[in-house]
This record gives sequence, structure tokens and C-alpha cells, in this order.
Amino acid sequence: MSTIDPVFTLINQEETRQREGLELIPSENYVSKNVLRAAGSVLTNKYSEGYPSFEGIEGDSKSFWSEEKIAAEKLGNFRYYGGQDNVDKIERLAISRACRLFHADHANVQPHSGANANEAVYWAWCRPGDTILAMSLPAGGHLTHGSPVTRSAHIYNFVGYGVDETGDIDYKELERIAITEQPKIILVGYSAFMKIPDFDRVARIAKKIPGCLLMADMAHVAGLIAGGVHPNPLDHGFHVMTTTTHKTLRGPRGGLILSKGNVASPLKKPEHTLENIPILIDRAVFPGTQGGPLEHIIAAKAVAFGEALEPEFKIYAKNIVKNAKTLATELKSLGFTLQGDGTENHLILIDIKKSFGFDGKFFERALDRVGLNLNANSLPTDKGAAFRPSGVRLGTPAVTTRGLGETEMKQIAKWMRRVADICAGVGVEERLDDATEELEGIRKEVKLLASKYPVPVL
Repeated sequence: MSTIDPVFTLINQEETRQREGLELIPSENYVSKNVLRAAGSVLTNKYSEGYPSFEGIEGDSKSFWSEEKIAAEKLGNFRYYGGQDNVDKIERLAISRACRLFHADHANVQPHSGANANEAVYWAWCRPGDTILAMSLPAGGHLTHGSPVTRSAHIYNFVGYGVDETGDIDYKELERIAITEQPKIILVGYSAFMKIPDFDRVARIAKKIPGCLLMADMAHVAGLIAGGVHPNPLDHGFHVMTTTTHKTLRGPRGGLILSKGNVASPLKKPEHTLENIPILIDRAVFPGTQGGPLEHIIAAKAVAFGEALEPEFKIYAKNIVKNAKTLATELKSLGFTLQGDGTENHLILIDIKKSFGFDGKFFERALDRVGLNLNANSLPTDKGAAFRPSGVRLGTPAVTTRGLGETEMKQIAKWMRRVADICAGVGVEERLDDATEELEGIRKEVKLLASKYPVPVL
């Protein structure tokens, strides 16, 4: 008698959760059927350590790579295993599409995640003990930008810069620290920041530091850059841009490194110069920090990049920002205090403690009960534990993918205010059961709205 593996029962339950709720976590999204198809393909069976050669380039890739570049790189296959003909073509296709999408000279599509991508760039340019200047975690930076709980923070000397009272980067502080510390890398990147960085200003600062690499971690806004509603740091003097391939880019979970400079074989060790950073990065990814690439995920990345090159993606990116601004405006009108007084991108950060007197984790768990999913998040002013922060973080990429618009954003804000009032009424998280009937009423309303906007792959 056959039995169903409980893993698939749990997957089915997750499908139901996604279908019946609304995803407001700004780092989450829904892939297309073709992205999912590629990610679940037989490419998962193939080992492909190394890099593809330029042999056999055709179609989309052929139109991107010049004949001169292809001729210069015909050095054979840079793989450690045979049977790579199809894999090479797929990976080159992913590379060429990524370069076209982000105006890069080179793309490494092998990083398994954004964290892997960042570590590879650090390893490519820095030596142990070198200084990296990045946004501090309390100000909105990411764990991989110097948090002491990460491996990279034990290898390099991370120095943090912050934000001003408007929630924007404190550029004067950034310049002062850069001149004093002489960092090897100035990193602009974040996971909870609602402004558009002044990349030109940071580039001017970096020019005062000999041998300083300009790096942008645009994991959150890569889709907005691809869609033309956010500036591209590579167009403003930055040498490297890292990103995840999910979030606003709407691809599979993975990482990507884009760079400007010389493109050549990674087999020969190049000089340690800014012009050679693409080659140095290739060597830092493999064999420096990773083993075999996930070719099924690289294929899914190629599909996602192709989708992002279509005109419809620009409309999607515009709608993400429009929805976020509408949601922020409505939240403000309902008494929510927003960090930075609003948003310029896809992300909103709310000071729940200041708004209603309870912490972000309490609000997150209460919203989970009604099918609205976001995450508790620390604020620049927080002094307490990260697991009981004062704020919550939310955004609009996933709900925009499902087709929700400005009218629905206003409704979501109203639901959030009703849940906030319930939280204030019960006082503590342990007493949420006292409000089960009210919460269930809101959950039914959320489920009804969600049913009108199906998840693309479900």
C-alpha cells in the first residue's frame, strides 16, 4: 500500500496558505510557470563545476557577444566534467541576458544566494583585515554588510555609516568615515531603506580613496532597476552590483554579480586591478567560495531575465512603486508612523512602537492570523533585541504580481489598522485568542480578496 510522503502534504498546505493570504514581505514574490518549470528541470542532475566557454554561442547570446570577444575567448571548455554542451549554452544565455538587462560588461550567474554573491566580491577585492564601509544594520543594512554574527565580519574590518533624520543616507558621515578609514570597498546596499541613493555623490567620494571599489547590493530593487523606475548604479560609476534574483526581479531564489571591466578567461590569474574585477570575481566565485553551480536554477534565472527584458516588466515595476506609495499614504492617514515619512521604492518601514505602543513581532503574529504576511524589523533608533523590534517591514512586489492595485492597497491598510486596534485592545500577544472572532472575520475578508487575484503558478 503506497503512502504519500508528508513533505508533499506540507507543500500542498503551503500552496493553500499562499493562495488564501496576501504576501507583503518585500523580499518575496511569485515566479512564473516557466521559471518554475526550469527550476524543476532535469538540469538538477548535472554537475558543472567551472565556467562555460564561448563555443557554440547562438541566438540571443550571439547578438550580445561581439565576434571579437568570442574569438578572444575560444580557449576550450572551462568545466571539470564532460557533457556540458547544453549547460554551456544555457549559462551563456543567462549571462548575456543579465548583461543586457543591467548594462554590465560581465555577469556571474552562479552564486547560490545574495550572501554568496557578496562574499565572493569581498574575496575578489579584499584581503583579510581590509576595511569595508557599508550601511550599518540598525540603519537598514543587511546582515552580510558587517553584522558580527556573519563569517565575513570576522575576516574583514566592517565600518558602518548611518541615516539622517529624514531616513536618507547620511552622506556627510559617509564621506567623513571614508576619508578617515580609507576603505577598500564602499558598499551601498540595504534591506530596510526606502530612499533612492545618490550614487553619483557616493562615486565622487570613492574617487578620493585610492583603489576603492564601488559596490552596490541592490537585491531589493533589482527589478525596479530592470524596469527603469530606479537608477542603475553601474550607470553612475559603480564597478560591481550584486543582487538576488527573486524579490522584485521575480526569478528563482539565487544570486547574481554584475560588473564593469575586462572580460577574459578565469583560468589565468589577472593583475589585481579595478579593470580586472570581472575576472577576479569569476575566480572568487569558483573555486574561491563555491563548488558546483545549480544549473537548474541558472536556467530559471535565464528565463526570469528574459521575462524582465519584455515591455510588460516595465509596467510591472511602475505598478510596484505606485502601489507602495499608495499603501504608505493610506497607512499614514490611518495613524501609522512611517520611517522616512513614506517610500520611494517598493518598501515601507513602520514604527509600530511609536504608532500604537506595542512591538513589531506582536503585530507580525497578529497579522499572520488574518492572512497578511509581513516581518518585524528593527529601526535605526532601536536599542533592544532584534527579535522584539519596534518596527515592521512590508512591501508590494508580490501583491503587484497578483494584480492588486491602488484600491486594494487602501483596503490592506484598513485591515492593518483594524488588527492594530485589536492588538492595542488585548494588550499582550498571549491574549490574542480573546480576539479570535474579530481576527477570523478579517481573515475571511482577506481570503475573499485573495481569491480574486490568483497566484500565477497555483
